[in-house]
Amino acid sequence: MEFSGATVAIRVLLLSTLLISMPMSLSAAEGGMSYYVPGTMATLIDRAPVQSGWVIKPQYMHYSGDFGAAAETPISGVVALGLDVEIDAFAPGVLYTFEESFLGAKYTLGAFPSWVDVEVTGVIESPLGNFSRRDSVSGLGDTTLIPALLGWVDDCWQYNFMVSLHAPTGDYETGRLANEGLNYWALKTTIGAAYTNSASGFNFSIFGGLLLNDENSDTDYRSGRIAHLDASVQQMVKAGSGFVTLGLNGYWAEQFSADRKPGVIIRGDFELRSAGIGPVVGYMLPMGRENVLLELSWLPETETENTPDGDYYWLKFVYQF
Repeated sequence: MEFSGATVAIRVLLLSTLLISMPMSLSAAEGGMSYYVPGTMATLIDRAPVQSGWVIKPQYMHYSGDFGAAAETPISGVVALGLDVEIDAFAPGVLYTFEESFLGAKYTLGAFPSWVDVEVTGVIESPLGNFSRRDSVSGLGDTTLIPALLGWVDDCWQYNFMVSLHAPTGDYETGRLANEGLNYWALKTTIGAAYTNSASGFNFSIFGGLLLNDENSDTDYRSGRIAHLDASVQQMVKAGSGFVTLGLNGYWAEQFSADRKPGVIIRGDFELRSAGIGPVVGYMLPMGRENVLLELSWLPETETENTPDGDYYWLKFVYQF
């Protein structure tokens, strides 16, 4: 059958990503942050569309976290101690799924511009001594472009493949702790498998990704490659004309290649590892070709190394027509 070849390919890619993300010697992203944001693609609401037409997907994220007081972090061309980070981001995403299939899958294009509020507090190291610094910015953030999002359906299973390009459309200033953007391009590939049992209402999703970063031309810093896994289990419960969804979502991320950085930026190794798990609740209202989904998730970090330790909060909405 034509679909079986695509199914095997996706399964092989998923297995490859799982193997790639095994623990290795690590170096961390500049500032301890990257274009991989836990919870971006993790649950039922994040699966590739398999119905032709438009999808409007506005989503809001709040993050609050901090480094240890003695943790040295390279950020914006300086070294800071004990960073405290607050981020609010709104991304009004738009997706379009074509009627014609591609390699047996539904083919989708999309874009997610963003508006961000960022506040960072820390202690700056300098030859004249250390001093406290607090920076806050608000404005247009970086943009995620999706040139390819594919969804295959095989009975109860759905397989996804996505290529996303992160464009540095946000403002950036060297030496400023808080910036709207990261000031470099990045390419990410994501594969996923999802299972839905219509009779019982049980859902399971897993997404694995690989992030490749370009160099920050203002600081000559290139962050290492990041491998990550996001997964969720959700139970749908009938509620009126729709369904309430209850479950858990979690993630794990590591870098597996060294940063390239000037030797004066940071002393010693700077290694990143992060994991977290938390609850997710949502509501789904199917209306034929028009569908509405709403989802709220909390993703506290349970393990961090050389990245802020905190909590992610997501509010996502989907209108499909």
